[in-house]
Amino acid sequence: MPMNLWLMKSEPDVFSWDDLVRDGKTEWDGVRNHAAAGNLRAMKVGDRAFFYHSNIGLKIVGIMEVSREAQPDGEGKHWVSVEMKPVEPLANPVTLKQVKAEPKLAEMELVKYSRLSVGKVRKAEWDQVLKMARG
Repeated sequence: MPMNLWLMKSEPDVFSWDDLVRDGKTEWDGVRNHAAAGNLRAMKVGDRAFFYHSNIGLKIVGIMEVSREAQPDGEGKHWVSVEMKPVEPLANPVTLKQVKAEPKLAEMELVKYSRLSVGKVRKAEWDQVLKMARG
């Protein structure tokens, strides 16, 4: 069964790709948007996600993997967290400007729903970003 593909945003001055690599894994918590939380709930162990530096940098910098599925995050039943581990950095980070300039990525959730912190990525979009990262 094919794995799901995602894009997850973090402000690099709060938690960066380098922090994830240093720590070896992280609890992806603090998501307080219903659509993004629904995406966290849908994640399965082995799913892959792009790590996106938001606010500062605005670029896809690496690939992560879901290492534990959703569990409650804080009070209430609405919020969940997942555990993520690093897989590999992108050889050449792909900037938001590059994504927006690529017609094949015009429908990507990163472009269409710019405020969404955890979004789905279609297989063709994933492959295109990887192609761009290879230069």
